Amino acid sequence: MARLIVIEGGEASGKTTQARLLAEDLGAVLTREPGGTAVGEALRRLLLDPSLPAPVAKAEALMLLAARAQHVAEVVEPALAQGHDVVCDRYSGSTLAYQGYGRGLDLAELASFDGWATGHRVPDVVVLLDVPVEQGRARRSCATDRIEAEGDEFLERVQAGFRKLAAADPQRWRVVDGRGRVEEVAERVREAVGT
Repeated sequence: MARLIVIEGGEASGKTTQARLLAEDLGAVLTREPGGTAVGEALRRLLLDPSLPAPVAKAEALMLLAARAQHVAEVVEPALAQGHDVVCDRYSGSTLAYQGYGRGLDLAELASFDGWATGHRVPDVVVLLDVPVEQGRARRSCATDRIEAEGDEFLERVQAGFRKLAAADPQRWRVVDGRGRVEEVAERVREAVGT
């Protein structure tokens, strides 16, 4: 049966690289959030471009959910229906971690809106790449988008939020040490996913 596998984690935790490698290993559809569709990519630019005005927290959350609704309808559901595994770089966990734990929006409300936006499509497996905030910051030479430019206090709240989400749903979430060589982390991810 086709699976929706999500790679989550904080800034510069290696999500994009590990999602790509896992999708290649599985022969899966590779996609990302926000993005994955024309609408999603346009919203991504609005959300992340530091030269544009920052949206308020609720507007940020709603734009992310709009991108996710389009993504699930156009990419995720069709691929799964055709029997293809889907590997997604970020999904609902990021909204709860960033906009909930990070921005302080109500988690229950976010989860409810997210369920509506996704048609209650939940991942089969979520891999959390756990990398300390300071190490993630050291991996980047400079901030490239609005979220990456947030201060360490915000990013620590997000990281703590990811860990709480993983602890609350151990059947679905797998916490993987994201430190080390790319190949070492990829092997941990494969083991966590059960490839």
